[in-house]
Amino acid sequence: MEEEINVEKSKQEKKKKKEDKKSIEIENLKSEIEGLKEKNIRVTAEMVNSLRRKDEEVSRMLKYANESLILDILPIVDNFERALSSFKEESNEKKGIVMIYNSLINTLEKFEVKEIDAQGKEFDPSYHQAVMQEEDKTKESNVIIEVMQKGYTYKDKVIRPAMVKVNK
Repeated sequence: MEEEINVEKSKQEKKKKKEDKKSIEIENLKSEIEGLKEKNIRVTAEMVNSLRRKDEEVSRMLKYANESLILDILPIVDNFERALSSFKEESNEKKGIVMIYNSLINTLEKFEVKEIDAQGKEFDPSYHQAVMQEEDKTKESNVIIEVMQKGYTYKDKVIRPAMVKVNK
């Protein structure tokens, strides 16, 4: 009888060990599932952020798509202005150049290219590039006294700062 009790006990212990083993395995699987769920959430968030950044980058590229073309056109505008300033009197040639110049300026304005107003303004390094300094006691310190080359903005971005002479 004692032997039967021992066999029965042994069977119960084996059964309990199997149940404990299964219980541990279930807990491990639950833990693994939770870890995978968290990883899935992180990967999904990274993907959403990546898509958002890509969309922002594409939007920014499209917004400033014409920037390099405009930068190539600005020296032409400078040359027109030099040509116009070289005429001493009104002539048919000057009128023709003025018409072409105005047409070019209107086209640039249509694409949101604007001249930076610098003459007589306080120097701002985000809009102006100081290439010279001069002391003029009649003007305030840090004020632009001469524009050497016009600066321009394209939409909300400075694409060429104005080159200026600043009062000490």
